[in-house]
Amino acid sequence: MALHHPEHLVALGVEELGQVTAVLAGDAGDEGAGHGTPLLGGLARWGRPRGRRSSLLGCLPRRPGATGRAATGASVRRVGEASVRVAFDVGPLSGRRTGIGAGVAELERTLAVDDRVELVRYLLSFRADPQPGVTRFPIPAAVAHRCWSRLDRPRADRWLAADVIHGTNYVVPPSRTPRLVSVYDCWFLRHPDQAHPDVVRAGRVLRRQVARGAVVHASSGATADAVRELLPGAEVHVVHLAPLPLPEPADRCPIAELDGRDFVLSVATIERRKNLPQLVQAFGLVAAEHPELRLVLAGGDGDDRPAVDAALDALPPDAGARVLLTGYVTDPVRAWLLRHARVLAYPSRDEGFGFPLLDAMTSGLPIVATRAGSIPEVAADAAVLVDVDDVDGLATAIGSVLTDDALRSGLVAAGARRRDELTWTATADGLVGLYRALATGGRR
Repeated sequence: MALHHPEHLVALGVEELGQVTAVLAGDAGDEGAGHGTPLLGGLARWGRPRGRRSSLLGCLPRRPGATGRAATGASVRRVGEASVRVAFDVGPLSGRRTGIGAGVAELERTLAVDDRVELVRYLLSFRADPQPGVTRFPIPAAVAHRCWSRLDRPRADRWLAADVIHGTNYVVPPSRTPRLVSVYDCWFLRHPDQAHPDVVRAGRVLRRQVARGAVVHASSGATADAVRELLPGAEVHVVHLAPLPLPEPADRCPIAELDGRDFVLSVATIERRKNLPQLVQAFGLVAAEHPELRLVLAGGDGDDRPAVDAALDALPPDAGARVLLTGYVTDPVRAWLLRHARVLAYPSRDEGFGFPLLDAMTSGLPIVATRAGSIPEVAADAAVLVDVDDVDGLATAIGSVLTDDALRSGLVAAGARRRDELTWTATADGLVGLYRALATGGRR
């Protein structure tokens, strides 16, 4: 397939030009007519002449003081006891804030006031208008990920001068600088058929860059074990995350059907990993003994919505009418739900960390969850745990927490203790240790 406006690629250099165009043309063929062509056309638009520059990568700004291929980090400071200059990916802070985005935001705030670290914030985006002080890689993410999953071009050294590069959301660019990449769960690596194509592409970047020396920060021991299994030879270090600050809750009940009624709460996107059809089935067993009880599924739609709908259709009409699907909720509404629920149900098939567990602990809410992924590690003794696929056990555990005041009190107290054990200061300490070890050429 012919490239649109190939003259825009000439300044890549013969070898680099051949590599990049081969990757993109190959993807165009793989993705079929009507898919590859727009990508390559968009790539050409990215490289349209600006002033006297007329190349794909030649049109991009180099970091101040950089000239040609000498801009590979030669100006990076020596690291002794001075602060470590860390190129820190703030991409997760853009757009609708996810759990990862909220965690990265809290980590960024913590590191920003830590004199052991000098943050160089960067963002991979072609269109985003970054905040002041943020270095933008002006590359379409789809183009960058296709290249980085197969090549070491374009390197981050073109834009960044740092001692360490920290990719905070599964992707870290190729570079001659030591690199750290944060991995929160590995479900998409085990089940790529259940992941969005963009996520699958990011997984390919992760595999290649880890194979080429990027060190992995895992958010839990369970995630670290999964990384070692799925990415053989990876160097992995566990640094736990910590509770997120909860906003002030909404002033009044945001859902009319809940006013004054007890309810079981789930905070999760409706995707297969979250195992919500089994929670609906378990609620059907509990509902008969608690005729006023509601189940609230707070989270946006995902690939498991048809299965949830089927589980709802299988419930007796009275029980099915008491299951409320809210869709995506704002932070104040989520805080209200956490404060007023009777129990958080968290029946996931896998978790890499699980911020809703800590949200429940912060809110004084007892937890029923599954023995899966990081849940036992993070929840510790603050949850009643049941086996995945044990619907009867899940229903029994929910019923016990609803009716046994001593059990509830014990779970709430254990949750407060566990919450206090996990702090962003400790997270920063762990990461700064990794930054310094990487910057000085050491390994931990």
